Amino acid sequence: MIVEDIMQKNVVTIKKFATLKEALVLMKTKNLKSLVVEKTSPSDSYGIITNTQILKKILAEDGDIELLNVFDVYKKPAFGVSSKIDVKYAAKIMIEHNIKRVVVTDNNELRGVLSITDLTHYLLSWVD
Repeated sequence: MIVEDIMQKNVVTIKKFATLKEALVLMKTKNLKSLVVEKTSPSDSYGIITNTQILKKILAEDGDIELLNVFDVYKKPAFGVSSKIDVKYAAKIMIEHNIKRVVVTDNNELRGVLSITDLTHYLLSWVD
């Protein structure tokens, strides 16, 4: 099985200068735990922002949700894998680096997101 068979294909993106409030509202309305941060040019890389990163910035560091942007919090470049690799290789990368989500790209174009939850559902499909 390859990554494109189990990844989430309907990815929600956000611009890096959006506010954290906008990011949280988007996550809430779409019932998501992360957003992919858009590239600013064809040769740029994607980033990722998670609800955990936002909470840490706001609660642990006394940040102001109205004044902080995605740019202040997100990780870039996001770890990425090809949609055409075997799921076991993506899982190995994620486990070895303690990563919960990776962007899935082909030729530096976004194809989806793969999460530990997706991998867990895949493993559970083996169980009768």
